[in-house]
Amino acid sequence: MRTTTSPRIESHPGRADSHHARLDRHIRPSDASRQEGRSAATRKLRVLVVDDDATFRNRLVAAMSARNFEAYGASNPAEARQMVARIHPHRAVLDMRMPGGSGLDLVLSLIEINPNLEIVMLTGYGSIATAIEAVRRGAVDYLTKPADADQILASFERVSERAAQSPPDSVPSLSAPSLARVEWEHIQRVLADCHGNISQSARVLGIHRRSLQRKLSKYPPAE
Repeated sequence: MRTTTSPRIESHPGRADSHHARLDRHIRPSDASRQEGRSAATRKLRVLVVDDDATFRNRLVAAMSARNFEAYGASNPAEARQMVARIHPHRAVLDMRMPGGSGLDLVLSLIEINPNLEIVMLTGYGSIATAIEAVRRGAVDYLTKPADADQILASFERVSERAAQSPPDSVPSLSAPSLARVEWEHIQRVLADCHGNISQSARVLGIHRRSLQRKLSKYPPAE
C-alpha cells in the first residue's frame, strides 16, 4: 500500500516577526505624530490674573476659563511671584496699583522668573505715563480699566501679530499717547475722584464749568 505524505508546511516565525517589525516601523511614526498633534491641539495656554479686587479677579478668571484658557488668580505681588514660579504661565494680566507692591515693580520680577511671560498691564485713569514705563520694563501692552476678557485677549493677539510681522532683529517702538488723550484721561480721573460732580471737578482742574462740559461732550481722543 502506497502512502502519500502531505507536503510539509514550514513556519518561519523569525521571518514573520521581521515583516511585522517592518510594518510597525512604517506605522508607528505616523501614529506618534497624530498623537502629538492631538496633544498640541488640546494643550491650553495658562493665564495668570493679578488683582487685589476679588470680584474683578474672579470674574476675569472665569471668563478666561470659559474661553478655553487655563486661568489662575493672585491677589498680591508675593502670591503672583509664587504662582509664576509654580505654574509657568504663558500670559499675565497685572493691575497697576495693589497693596504690597506696585504692578510696575512686579513686571520686572515676574519676567526674571519667566523671561517668556507676556504681560498686559491694567491701569486706571491718570496712570498712562506709568503704564508706558511698565511697557519699557517688559510688559507687552497696557489697557485702561475697565477692560473685559475680550479686550485683554485682543491686546495679546495684536502683540503676537506685530511680533510675527517684525524682522527678527527689530527693536519694538513705544508710542506715547497724544496730549489730548492724556488730558482726557486726567479729566476722567478727577471726575471719578469727585464722584461725578462737574462743578467740583471744574474747580479742581482750574477751568470753567462750561469748558469742562464741552470737553466731556466730545468723544475720547484716539491714543
